[in-house]
Amino acid sequence: MLDLQKIRADFPILSETVYGKPLVYFDNAATTQKPRCVVQKMEEGYYKRNANIHRGVHFLSQEATEAHEQARETIRAFIGAKSSNEIVFTRGTTEAINLVASSFGDLLQAGDEILLTAMEHHSNIVPWQLLRTRKGIEIKVIPFTNRGELLLDELAKSINPKTKLIACTHISNALGTINPINEIIKIAHAANIPVLVDGAQSVPHLKIDMQALDADFFVFSAHKIYGPTGIGVLYGKEKWLDKMPPYQGGGEMIAKVSFENTTFAALPFKFEAGTPDFIGSTAFAEALRYISAIGIENIAAHENKLLLYATEKLRKLENIRFIGEAEHKSGLISFLVGSIHPYDVGSILDKLGIAVRTGHHCAQPVMEVFSIEGTVRASFGLYNTTQEIDVFIDGVERVKKMFKQ
Repeated sequence: MLDLQKIRADFPILSETVYGKPLVYFDNAATTQKPRCVVQKMEEGYYKRNANIHRGVHFLSQEATEAHEQARETIRAFIGAKSSNEIVFTRGTTEAINLVASSFGDLLQAGDEILLTAMEHHSNIVPWQLLRTRKGIEIKVIPFTNRGELLLDELAKSINPKTKLIACTHISNALGTINPINEIIKIAHAANIPVLVDGAQSVPHLKIDMQALDADFFVFSAHKIYGPTGIGVLYGKEKWLDKMPPYQGGGEMIAKVSFENTTFAALPFKFEAGTPDFIGSTAFAEALRYISAIGIENIAAHENKLLLYATEKLRKLENIRFIGEAEHKSGLISFLVGSIHPYDVGSILDKLGIAVRTGHHCAQPVMEVFSIEGTVRASFGLYNTTQEIDVFIDGVERVKKMFKQ
């Protein structure tokens, strides 16, 4: 069991009040709060070793470079990658997907096909649409059931000689569904098709091991796993990263430049143009050390307990419609309250100090499947408690009474 009192003390924002009420933060799928050690690591970086990296011979530059590259190694170990050359720093999941869509996309030809699922975040839809406009590729979409579970038979049927990549979310940010990603990768690899996994929602909640998963690309963001905003990771197998052209050009990613020709740096620097976020990378690594000390399996067990508790409590209320009831779910609940608009539910809960997300959650195609505009989404983190869920349930009951639902 987690020492929740000790953990919550690491997150000062949880002691704040909203409209005079104790904050109940259930919007972790959007972004997580940051423990003191992460913020302190950023402060330490700016106050004690702020110098541009990889370029200076002076002490501060070399110290900052070492810290940045050690952060890369920490991330490599956290996800079980073979080499730090496979860890490319990006601004987040969105940029990582855009990098692959742009660079891997340059290897494709008109008529080639990309397979997506109908439960993707916009960040794993729009970059491929831009590629379609630029290169003339085709996009096929794998549907899911009304319980929010992928139809794997449709995936297998959709694969053909023109299929060049499958891009799939590991956990749906709108439904909480944990997709059978291992099975998807096995199906793809049997046909020699690489797979990109959007791990933005899975890294904070599941043990990730690239050797067991065998994904070709895996992308995630620091701010979803108790780290800073503005930094994330593209993991890519070296065989693919070697083939792909650079995503951007500039300093840092070059070996030699002349007006006649430019040669590019070795991996991973080929994809890291410009001054990297060497402060954010060290804070990212600090967040992963914090998580590792608690144990990702312990966190997953705690969050699953919260999911079951909250689901059971909500089921006892009348006129609650769950959106996404897959057998395998992460700590997230999407629901509707009678005919009340999700925005109204979220606004009233906010006045009670309860932070939830409302809307389509950057997953409008998911909402179209259910013929709805959006949902109320409560998503849990390692610091949340059953007592907070009780406050949340009381809040939903108050909303129901106000609207006579």
